[in-house]
Amino acid sequence: MLHATSAVIEQPCFLVKKLGLVDYCTTWQAMKDFTATRTKQTHDEIWLLQHTPVFTQGIAGKPEHILNAHNISVIKTDRGGQITYHGPGQIIAYLLLDIHRLKIGVRELIRSIENAVIGLLAEYNVSATGCIEAPGVYVGKAKIASMGLKIKKNFCYHGIALNVDMDLEPFTYINPCGYPGLRVTQTKDLGITDTLDSIALKLAQQMQEKLLHRNIKSS
Repeated sequence: MLHATSAVIEQPCFLVKKLGLVDYCTTWQAMKDFTATRTKQTHDEIWLLQHTPVFTQGIAGKPEHILNAHNISVIKTDRGGQITYHGPGQIIAYLLLDIHRLKIGVRELIRSIENAVIGLLAEYNVSATGCIEAPGVYVGKAKIASMGLKIKKNFCYHGIALNVDMDLEPFTYINPCGYPGLRVTQTKDLGITDTLDSIALKLAQQMQEKLLHRNIKSS
């Protein structure tokens, strides 16, 4: 079981938990357990964390997109999407949400998550965009955040990974998100000097704004 390493930050709907640097498989199992046992009264949560080095392959992932794993573990997971890399210095926001209660459809959910990252970067005067064909967030032609979700019985888990201050070399060991030659970038290389904790909390605030303070639409 995972335990928050700092105080829980209670927000009007979401509970935001900072979990620190954690193992991928342990976290994945914790998300599945949380989702399997939640009820209509369970608060939605955002887990902010970093992972030890790992490649994760989504349900549509093709093994040929792993060029050379260089002894980094490859985990076949249940999120959408292809192959990506997680490692220290990357902020991951896992979203454990009741999307029926939020009255949000899957497409709007994806756009809202992307817009949270776009809004965060705008705070630093960095222009970014989403992409309908290849979900995630891009600065120019370089990807700065990768996303994958699992929707099960109106609940979602997994989320988005934002590159902040990490070793980007492992991305060259794969075709990131299934795109050969796709460039990746990170906030450090864009001149953003805030700490990981500061950026993570700003991301959580943007998530709340984009997911809760929106014009409610039917799913």
